[in-house]
Amino acid sequence: MPQGRRKVPFSGKAKKEQLKAKRQNKQGTNRSNILLKSSEDNDEGTSVQKINFQPSRDGKSKPNRYALQFFRESKEQIAKQKELAHQSLEMKDEKDLEVNGDEYFVEELNFPRRPPWSYDLTKEQLEAKEQKYFNEYLKGIEEKFDWKDLSLFELNLETWRQLWRVLEMSDVILFIVDIRFGALMFPPSLYDYVVNTLKKDFILVLNKIDLAPASIVVAWKAYFQERYPELHIVMFTTLPGYNLVGKQSDSGGLQVRRRRGKIRMAVEGTQQLFDVCKQLVGNEVDLTSWEHKIKEEMNIEIDDDEQVEIEETHQLKSVDTQYYEYERYSKGVLTVGCIGQPNVGKSSLMNAIMGKKVVSVSKTPGHTKHFQTIFLTKNVRLCDCPGLVFPSKVPKTLQVLMGSYPIAQLREPYTTVKYLAERLDLVKLLRIDHPSNDDTWSAMDICDGWAKKRRFYTAKAARLDSYRAANSILRMALDGKICLCHRPPSYSEKRDHWCTHPEIIAVQRIQARSSDESDPKNFVPSDLSDESEEESIVSKEKHKKYDKSDDENDDGQEEGDSESDEEDSEEELPYSAANKFAVLQDDC
Repeated sequence: MPQGRRKVPFSGKAKKEQLKAKRQNKQGTNRSNILLKSSEDNDEGTSVQKINFQPSRDGKSKPNRYALQFFRESKEQIAKQKELAHQSLEMKDEKDLEVNGDEYFVEELNFPRRPPWSYDLTKEQLEAKEQKYFNEYLKGIEEKFDWKDLSLFELNLETWRQLWRVLEMSDVILFIVDIRFGALMFPPSLYDYVVNTLKKDFILVLNKIDLAPASIVVAWKAYFQERYPELHIVMFTTLPGYNLVGKQSDSGGLQVRRRRGKIRMAVEGTQQLFDVCKQLVGNEVDLTSWEHKIKEEMNIEIDDDEQVEIEETHQLKSVDTQYYEYERYSKGVLTVGCIGQPNVGKSSLMNAIMGKKVVSVSKTPGHTKHFQTIFLTKNVRLCDCPGLVFPSKVPKTLQVLMGSYPIAQLREPYTTVKYLAERLDLVKLLRIDHPSNDDTWSAMDICDGWAKKRRFYTAKAARLDSYRAANSILRMALDGKICLCHRPPSYSEKRDHWCTHPEIIAVQRIQARSSDESDPKNFVPSDLSDESEEESIVSKEKHKKYDKSDDENDDGQEEGDSESDEEDSEEELPYSAANKFAVLQDDC
């Protein structure tokens, strides 16, 4: 500071603005002109919020380079949604669960494609050209659509660059969707671009079919085959019956999927994927080693505590940013690019194909920051692309259930609970009592009832923590414990046809189940074993014995999503358990 100048006092608000500007300079983030509106000056909900924000530890790295970026909702929108949560529920019928993807992916709403480039451009020129294109793309969307009518989609150019890279280097595109929301996750514009522009093969993987009745899986497969004739469809689950342990449902009907400590290759789904790839490549690539791995896994009996070690497994994880001209089956290697929206199970699918954990998995959207290259064999390469939220008209409520938007970042989770409660009997599934002893239920009543049952109280005022309870319910829906599965159009009219379809047997074989679960109304896991009356009494006594409230912050913030979260544990823990709060949970 120059000599003689006095220090000028300034407010804490000004200090915050200084720190904010300093952080933005360090991050070096590129924003388009329409995204530069501050949240203070903008009442239309078009400011940008970063998801999964991470501070830089060394001051040089850019941990938020691939952070998810969405538009922020206004305070008025939040207040209006909270009012709806207090209204009485209006139960919907099965017809309301039928979804047509054409309603959400309109023709004018395309995804950003990589602009033409050449080796004559420097890195700085190429990045500037792509940034200019992306800004113009967003302005074009703003001219055609009202932001309020659109879904929250990815606004980070760095993440789109990862998609461009995977599309550029892959021989076969593997697009993965969650079977429960298949039509809401599949962008027709990507199919058209891959098949008609890039002239590459396109495989659609209907993942998590263990969470849907076999008849619905078959119906969805027929739906996509009819609409996209050049699409190759594979049914898959990363958690077939032999990779699960314990009962798969509780006495209230909540679904439970507890993984074994060591997983096996999902052989049925992997075999189906291999058959499609073999059909596509013919004799141009030698897939013998991959075939031998699958056969070895199929023919070996494995104990519960054992795991098959797959030989000749090569893996290479790197941030590959080089540019090269595409060459089909370069050096005799088949490159399969895995693409999909967040939380559809891309990384888990790769682990299931490998038969061992090679890719980090998390429930938090945006966990995979950059595409990862992994060699399944010496001539089969997998590329795991970060989860991308494509532009659409899917409402935010469904985006939360799909896993595209992090539940822990929700400012208002009750609207999504209301959507669930009007299509599923949450009162029966959660086995809760009305907090006010009333006969009429609202979304807020369900959250309060769940908070009361789980003893979720705020720390200071000891009120029912409705926010935490709502987040708990949504995490159970995301995990499949509360299973909401959409149907293709006209499913209810053709129910008998789909329930007796011959392909149901193939679906159940991939699910590794033996019982008949073709009808959604009778969808109960094969090893369902309700707790006995004696066990129920013992459980209630345990809850009475350890009647303690949780230490929870009064600000309503939810804990981060984790595999070891207390809502995800289904086992009764003894009194000497390390987690003293675990004994408070019910059998749900």
